[in-house]
Amino acid sequence: MSKTITNIHTIDLVSDFKEITKMRLAVSVVFSSVAGYFLGAEIIDFVEVLLLAVGGYMMVGASNAFNQVIEKDLDALMNRTKNRPIPSGRMSVNKALLIGSTLGALGLIILYYINPITSMFGAISIFLYVSVYTPLKTKTPLSVFVGAFPGAIPFMLGWVAATGSFSIEAGTLFMIQFFWQFPHFWALGWWLYDDYKRGGFFMLPTGKRDKGTAVQIILYTIWTIAVSLIPVFGVTGRLYLTPVSGVLILILGLGMLYYAYKLYQSRDEISAKKLMFASVSYITLLQIIYVLDKYIRIWI
Repeated sequence: MSKTITNIHTIDLVSDFKEITKMRLAVSVVFSSVAGYFLGAEIIDFVEVLLLAVGGYMMVGASNAFNQVIEKDLDALMNRTKNRPIPSGRMSVNKALLIGSTLGALGLIILYYINPITSMFGAISIFLYVSVYTPLKTKTPLSVFVGAFPGAIPFMLGWVAATGSFSIEAGTLFMIQFFWQFPHFWALGWWLYDDYKRGGFFMLPTGKRDKGTAVQIILYTIWTIAVSLIPVFGVTGRLYLTPVSGVLILILGLGMLYYAYKLYQSRDEISAKKLMFASVSYITLLQIIYVLDKYIRIWI
């Protein structure tokens, strides 16, 4: 009986750890970082890839743990967050702070072992997410703009980890993920508007699910596509994309733009949800295409 109770307790601890670090988000960040590494590396060091993945997860996990400590009272007001470890009472604030501090310190040490500049960008990401973006979420819709900076670092971080320097290639990867976040998070904010409102969060650029917000989503979707295609023209150093892959990216982008336009037409939660998932598919497939394009060219 005691063994069964211990097993259940262990499962609960693992589940709470996954929630406090937002495992799905952290894994997507790690995926972006590893994609950036494969793009930047001339010779792949799989030890570095592992360190980047572990350090990256810790970095994001720390940011999310601190975020949930700060927003614990607001999380309790929203349906999608009220069962998180802290507002539900399953985890104390001190325990969450210990997890965040430990992960943050270890993550930055691991990234520093890869190279100092990677650790520096990791520290900047944590600082901006926790100290600037999180407090602004209840103050102004501009929080999404601020949050787009730490959110855009992972793709770039992989290139920096592989090369040890920031360059036009890393900057281009940063800009792709930077512009992408606006239609992604505004679609999410539109879909979960009522829940965010209960928590007092301002996620939409006009503060409302209106025509102005829908137009901005379309504009930022277009800019996301445009920035994603810049490497096709050979002006971004070693970061190059063949015209064939450029066409694939354009097709993906037009698909995302289609859902953005459908949201403009319908202005309902279902359309926003579809756009949100389309945006996730876009950035994931884009990163896969970028990496495959590079290595197919090398192998051929």
